[in-house]
Amino acid sequence: MATQVRHPIWLPAVRQPGARTFAILYALESFARASITSLIPIQAYDLLHDEQAVSLLYTLVALLGLSATLFMPLLIERFARRWVYTVGVVALVAGSLFLLTNTLGGQILGMLIRVCGASALSITLNLYIMDHIRKTEFMTAESLRLAWSTLAWTGGPTLGVFLYARFGLLAAHGAVILFSAILLFLFWYFRLGDNPLIRPGKLRAQNPMKNIGRFIVQPRLRLAWLIAFGRSCFWSTFFIYGPLLMVATGQGELAGGLLVSGGNALLFTALIWGWFGRRYGARRTMGFAFFAMSAALLAAGYAGETAPLTAGGLLLVCTFFCIALDALGSTVFMRAVRAYERPQMTAVYRTYLDLSELTPPLVYSVVLAFTGLGGVFVTLGIFCIICGWFTWYYLPKRI
Repeated sequence: MATQVRHPIWLPAVRQPGARTFAILYALESFARASITSLIPIQAYDLLHDEQAVSLLYTLVALLGLSATLFMPLLIERFARRWVYTVGVVALVAGSLFLLTNTLGGQILGMLIRVCGASALSITLNLYIMDHIRKTEFMTAESLRLAWSTLAWTGGPTLGVFLYARFGLLAAHGAVILFSAILLFLFWYFRLGDNPLIRPGKLRAQNPMKNIGRFIVQPRLRLAWLIAFGRSCFWSTFFIYGPLLMVATGQGELAGGLLVSGGNALLFTALIWGWFGRRYGARRTMGFAFFAMSAALLAAGYAGETAPLTAGGLLLVCTFFCIALDALGSTVFMRAVRAYERPQMTAVYRTYLDLSELTPPLVYSVVLAFTGLGGVFVTLGIFCIICGWFTWYYLPKRI
């Protein structure tokens, strides 16, 4: 009847998820992860008292983490995505609790659980972004997300070491628990949900090896992986061999720490590179960034141990151009992946991170047998030329 009125049930209004929503979540996640990144190797060394043993421990954890990444789609298919994200946050907390035991077993379990948690968070967050952000806005969203994490990756490692040195392990890992709790609260407050319009396709691959096969046969996905692998190889090299160069040449540990902090501080330039990508296109911007990185790396290799401060300055130049790849590189994958294959292909795509932590040290161990530290940067510079060539010639102009 006309006189009957169905009154609406008012629920607390939550703004539609957008680029800022994911930037906030990623910034908090970055704080939870970055605050003990410098502390974990210190703990490992205190337990093992051997640099090679620490390196082997990291290799073991990376290999097991790679397996966890490839099997992550099975969890996403079995459980709601919000629960997988929640488990990822809880894993960061559990990892810190194991690390607090200050035992070798706790160290191994803590590092492994943290890697699995980071994998769950990375994959699910990327899926949420692809669900809620339009393809034409990927560049803006990714550059904003990276810029918001600047403070975390610049100050987080220093904060963790300071808390450890001043107040002990409990304070340092307590920061992880605090940031994780805030992250989990905001995640549920934002009420992110799976996209109901996306349905599985008939070719949906369940086996992780089949997922790899499906990924490899798609040229655009292969190119997206190469771009991500190239930039991640630079960061792993920068974080390890930049400080090593400073220490080996007598500049001191402080110089190495300042070098890493300076590189992380440049993350805010992601907003600038996002504008360049929208103005001149992703292909031109990323191709130029790879070639500029190559030139700076070759120059840093030439300076090497004879002029370490010059080499360090050139590495900072490299970070500026690599941030362009961070800001724009993921858009290649996000625009290329088919909607019904997103969980499976996102898991395979993320293997670039695990392999970039495994491959460079193995290659550099051979290089260092014949050259000094400068040879490391020259080798990476040559690889960046290859990545730049593939990006320039095979990435479509419309990306």
